[in-house]
Amino acid sequence: MEIQHLKHLQDNPMRNPHAEIKYKFENEPMPLAEIEALEQKYNNSKPFPKALRELLYLAGRYCYVFDYNALDSMDEVQEYVRESLAEFNRDIGRPFFAIDLYGGIQAFYVCLDEGDDPAVYGGVYEGTDGAYPDWNFKVAETLSSHIFSRIERSKKGENIF
Repeated sequence: MEIQHLKHLQDNPMRNPHAEIKYKFENEPMPLAEIEALEQKYNNSKPFPKALRELLYLAGRYCYVFDYNALDSMDEVQEYVRESLAEFNRDIGRPFFAIDLYGGIQAFYVCLDEGDDPAVYGGVYEGTDGAYPDWNFKVAETLSSHIFSRIERSKKGENIF
């Protein structure tokens, strides 16, 4: 797959590349067959936006700038987020794909109908009893800019979450 939107992720496949081996965090790619299976299940067999496909291709099993590896697979992440949204009567109302989890109460996701490099949104589904009146909000204008920012913060030793 030719990488067009996530070249920065491709060029920076590892957090702490000069650290001792136990402190290196290296992205793990996802095979195209698995990406296509996710597309069938979550996007009516249509291809995902290009930037999302690139993310999965480069780091779909593990990505050091996201916390989706808390669960066993991307499919499990999608199921967890959808179950959580239903449990708290939340509805995104559009086809989406979760790209990150945060503290068990929030997910970051992209809408699958926003073009090749979609915006990133956050949805707080638990504990929103007035604390988060706007439970669903835009985090970044594009997936590529969101990933770029997290990589750069990681390089500076800052908290990327």
